[in-house]
Amino acid sequence: MRQSPDMDEVCYPFIHEGGPLCDFEVITDELCGNIGAAISGSPADCEDIREDLAVLQPLAFHLNGSLRGRLAVTEDDLAWAKQRLAHYRDEAAGRAAGFVLPRGEMPVPFLNLSRSGAKKAIRQMVRIEEAGREVPDLLPRFCNILCNLFFAMILAINQRRDETEVPFVSKSYGRRTRSD
Repeated sequence: MRQSPDMDEVCYPFIHEGGPLCDFEVITDELCGNIGAAISGSPADCEDIREDLAVLQPLAFHLNGSLRGRLAVTEDDLAWAKQRLAHYRDEAAGRAAGFVLPRGEMPVPFLNLSRSGAKKAIRQMVRIEEAGREVPDLLPRFCNILCNLFFAMILAINQRRDETEVPFVSKSYGRRTRSD
């Protein structure tokens, strides 16, 4: 596929590129947008979460460019995210002992989308590495922390609102029964 010479018809300079790198950039662009939506949808009971998301949103764009350009996520960024993860885990201790259905009022839906976006970014980095491009270890570590951080934020929000998570029990995994 060829790029149009009319720049009004080009949304991103690498959009027609083959290989997995541009897909990673599109995924992390979506992640950044979902974090922004979570910020916009955060009510007064989530001020600390809104402030943390305001730090995370530009980090999502730094993640975006860290493979094509210079590595722009640092060990300090990971340390900060881990500290915030510990904060929300402490706040929501004991909330979810297994899988739960992704539900909740704003900004929870966008935090769930952000969590999924971070997972997609990890999977895309696997593809990038399989294609022969080195992926700095720091980047998938950061995305894994993001997944866990968004989930801990969700649990903290639901606790503040006295909402109960709905457990999900898989029929695909776990112990087999006689009817299997």
